[in-house]
Amino acid sequence: MDTAIRDPAQALKPRRLRRRSPLRFRRIAPVGAVFDVMGDRPFGGRVRAVRRILFALLWTVLAIPVQAVLLLFPGTTGLGRGKVAFARVYWRVMLFLIGVRLQVVGARPAGARTLYLPNHTSWLDILVLGGVLEACFVSKGEVEKWPLIGIVAKLGRSVFVSRSRGRTGTEAKEMRERFAAGDSLVLFPEGTSSDGSRVLPFRSSFLAVADAAAQVQPVSVVYDRLGGLPACRRDRPLFAWYGDMDIGSHAWRLTRRAGVRATVLLHEPLPPSAIPDRKALTAAVERVVAEGAAAMRQNRTVAALSLTPAA
Repeated sequence: MDTAIRDPAQALKPRRLRRRSPLRFRRIAPVGAVFDVMGDRPFGGRVRAVRRILFALLWTVLAIPVQAVLLLFPGTTGLGRGKVAFARVYWRVMLFLIGVRLQVVGARPAGARTLYLPNHTSWLDILVLGGVLEACFVSKGEVEKWPLIGIVAKLGRSVFVSRSRGRTGTEAKEMRERFAAGDSLVLFPEGTSSDGSRVLPFRSSFLAVADAAAQVQPVSVVYDRLGGLPACRRDRPLFAWYGDMDIGSHAWRLTRRAGVRATVLLHEPLPPSAIPDRKALTAAVERVVAEGAAAMRQNRTVAALSLTPAA
């Protein structure tokens, strides 16, 4: 009965603790990264990452002399096709070694003299698209000077472009010559990588050489599985590489994870003459790529979209 008639203000006061000092626990296990088994482990195993990176480096060292020999054969047919086919094999093996599964949906690659126009999320796009398409990449000039990566890009016959206006004509001429020789090119019309949650506006100036290609094919790329489960918005930073992110630390975090999958959606190709206006072609490609990427991010059933002028 005493508790029923107490002053409500007194009831809000906490009871006095018998223990005057808080409980303190003493660590028994040794301190350190090796023995701290109870610490937070948000990104999987370090041994897995070390194994994957070492095997990827070893495969690259073995592949460099092979591709260097294949480059001695001219053209893209007969013996000359070896350098194109081996580049695709190289990227496929790289994906396997770093633990990324690949899923391809939609139309078949359009073939020779095609301008592929995908969205751009990460350096990982190079491995994914290189494993699907037999094409050379159009890359920024800084990549040519990167250690090891620059060597791989050169052996892959990448076309390096700079931000200098004085070289624009020369670089466009080189891309046209590649098309005339029977090569296909992969060009990222966004001009930079995004955070993976959206497709950035496409730049019409990047499609100035589209008229030299036999076909234009939009491509949507999304990293839709992590740990074998559908990837959500909070997982995007694990795949996306943008801003001032360091490629080394980004690759380290990615290779520590398991169950990663990339899905490539190949849309219907179209001759560039079907949409002669460059800005209309750019808008149509952007719409198709964005719609395909949005559907894959939402884990919906996707299919190749037709490239038609925007209304």
